[in-house]
Amino acid sequence: MEIQGIKILDLVQQYKAPLYIYDGQQITNNYNRFVQAFDVPQLKVNYACKALSNISILKLFKQLGAGLDCVSIQEIKLGLAAGFDPEDILFTPNNISEEEYADAVSLGVGINVDNLEMLEYFGATYPDIPVCVRINPHMMAGGNRKISVGHIGSKFGISIHQLPHLERIVSSFNMNINGVHVHTGSDILDSEIFIKAAKLILEVVDRFDTVKFVDFGSGFKVAYKEGGLATDIEEFGKEFSSTFNAYCKDRGKDLILKFEPGKYMVSNAGYFCVKANVVKQTPATTFVGVDSGQNHLIRPMFYDAYHEIKNISNPSGKKKIYSIVGYICETDTFGADRQLTQVRKDDILIFKNAGAYCFSMSSNYNSRYRPPEVLIHEGKAHLIRTRETQEDILKNQIEIEF
Repeated sequence: MEIQGIKILDLVQQYKAPLYIYDGQQITNNYNRFVQAFDVPQLKVNYACKALSNISILKLFKQLGAGLDCVSIQEIKLGLAAGFDPEDILFTPNNISEEEYADAVSLGVGINVDNLEMLEYFGATYPDIPVCVRINPHMMAGGNRKISVGHIGSKFGISIHQLPHLERIVSSFNMNINGVHVHTGSDILDSEIFIKAAKLILEVVDRFDTVKFVDFGSGFKVAYKEGGLATDIEEFGKEFSSTFNAYCKDRGKDLILKFEPGKYMVSNAGYFCVKANVVKQTPATTFVGVDSGQNHLIRPMFYDAYHEIKNISNPSGKKKIYSIVGYICETDTFGADRQLTQVRKDDILIFKNAGAYCFSMSSNYNSRYRPPEVLIHEGKAHLIRTRETQEDILKNQIEIEF
């Protein structure tokens, strides 16, 4: 198995397992495909950097022409360090303090507000600073409830039913609402969900003459297995562009259309390599215990997410049924009852679609080290994060003597 002519097993031999590998060409292809799917006068794509926030990945998106969607002050600082201009960053946090908002304001980035209390704070404290407002459309959409964020019980956004209150705050403080934002969830297959949300949100845009852009978030479904379902981005782009252009023409507005894809951009560009520590036969199943766990890739345990797994050390072996599990002292099953070619001790297994919300959700649970990351760009492998050491585990701890 190769990426841009580089053998994955050679990379594992050089950097050892577990190891994250990213295909820069695939990221570039994903970005270009997304941009080309839309036909609107002004399109801005802000990469949702929480999906994969390594500074080298951010620099690649900067080179491609993307902006940045950030949800913490730390992500903002990463983006600035990667070379993004403040005006190309939109800060869309949730339930943060006034102090963190103040830090973001001081850095000059775009501000998105998702609750009325903080909107009042902005009106009173920063009356001259334009702000975007995040609306909760009360629509259930997403692969499962944990990644559905636009429903009535969600903590995200200002309820669409609180629009009169929102308008009173804006009017009282004479605020400049420069954008309207909505994000309904992730892994959305039906593009009609976006169209419905668009029609609802564009009615909100009608309430504010100062709006310059409309941000429809992301949530596009990617395929996690061969032949799996995925959002047809070309079809979606055509339909959505038509809806958006018709609105702008009807209202005589010259609005910027924004999206903030994360998973769509990096999911299928990422691979995670692990080594088989043990093959364990029990009366119920055959386990393959690997040198990783939920500390490195928690999506299967947290979201019941599916990742295709292959044995790249023995690709022509006889197929058998295995459950692939980790070395963490918890139930950390990566995949149950999977067909893999025969797995032997020290074989290398690879997890596909490991680019989004994999390393970025990793931890030091069980005091394990987080793995290195490698980016393959223009046919060359670049180490973009070193493997952690015991010094990293102890770095911020303060030892006292008893």
